[in-house]
Amino acid sequence: MTDFVVIGGGIAGVSAAANLAPHGSVALLESERSLAFHTTGRSAALFIVNYGGPGSRPLAHASRGFLENPPEYAADSPLLTGRGALWVARPEDIGELARLAREGAESGADSDELSPEEVMRLVPIMRPEHLGGGLYEETARDIDVAGLHQAFVRVLRRHGGEIHLDAPVKAIERKGSGWLIETPNQSLHADAIVNAAGAWGDEVASLAGVVPIGLQPMRRTAFMVPGSSDFESFPMVVSVGHDYYFRPDGVQLLCSLSEEEPCHPCDPKPRMEDVALAIERINEATTLDIRSVNSQWTGLRTFAPDRDLVIGEDPTAPGFFWLVGQGGTGIMTSPGYGKLVASQVIGEDLPEDLRSAGVNPDITSPARFRS
Repeated sequence: MTDFVVIGGGIAGVSAAANLAPHGSVALLESERSLAFHTTGRSAALFIVNYGGPGSRPLAHASRGFLENPPEYAADSPLLTGRGALWVARPEDIGELARLAREGAESGADSDELSPEEVMRLVPIMRPEHLGGGLYEETARDIDVAGLHQAFVRVLRRHGGEIHLDAPVKAIERKGSGWLIETPNQSLHADAIVNAAGAWGDEVASLAGVVPIGLQPMRRTAFMVPGSSDFESFPMVVSVGHDYYFRPDGVQLLCSLSEEEPCHPCDPKPRMEDVALAIERINEATTLDIRSVNSQWTGLRTFAPDRDLVIGEDPTAPGFFWLVGQGGTGIMTSPGYGKLVASQVIGEDLPEDLRSAGVNPDITSPARFRS
């Protein structure tokens, strides 16, 4: 008998498993032959408070402590490094920039509105004729995604948690007050299940006889182009219209179309036309004159119908807990939501650090889809 089974080996699954491991036996099931194979392994993550919905923003605040000071044994190097985030707007999009500034102020983000001239001083490669202004969040930082994922794995293993690779879940059945989970090679009995299966979250729920949430995976393409050491100090530059983004990555630039195209759960492949459109937009907005691509990939960002996180016990299925719908906030909020879902699974009150950060479990509860 296992106390807790976590389905999914991405950042959501390992964060939940790491937080549950001190409280009982944990088995994490990953269908692929390696962890973080899908979305987590393809993420260009930034810790930025001024991003996401009302459920994710407080969880970002609550995650800061772990990201800045993980357990000494869990990380070999800092998980956060300085970067900054700069939202840029064309003259016709300046109203959207003002809206973003208001949202940031409401969520406690420390950001500054910049004139076109100030944007040019910060990122001289921008074309001034396409600039209406900018919004700069200096405290935004790059996240070492692989390091963070590994930190959770180390915590999990330190407390005796088990990781089962190449273990796709084939069936889930209610057994008394618990669950029977079947994979091709084993059967596991558990008191509680945490569904952290990302784009496949609804499929896992259906296996358990739980009504799906209505999750929608969305394609997001990224690619690397030649850069320069002159760009190393640039912040991440994001079009306020979500037309593109780019940021330094060593001596390269990581670029994206910032697209959100509905897709079924799968292992998506990049398309030449998406990369070409992103290059066209970035070249129009900057003097980079991108002509070649070093590498490219596509991942899935999965959203709930209201585009906020789904965390907690399904009111129709005691012992079945959702941890899905992270969209583009899943990396930076992972320490917070891992602690939140663990407290719910073990039946404890909301941890004080989450409460002080303004986390409200009702906002992210799956009950909002069951009325």
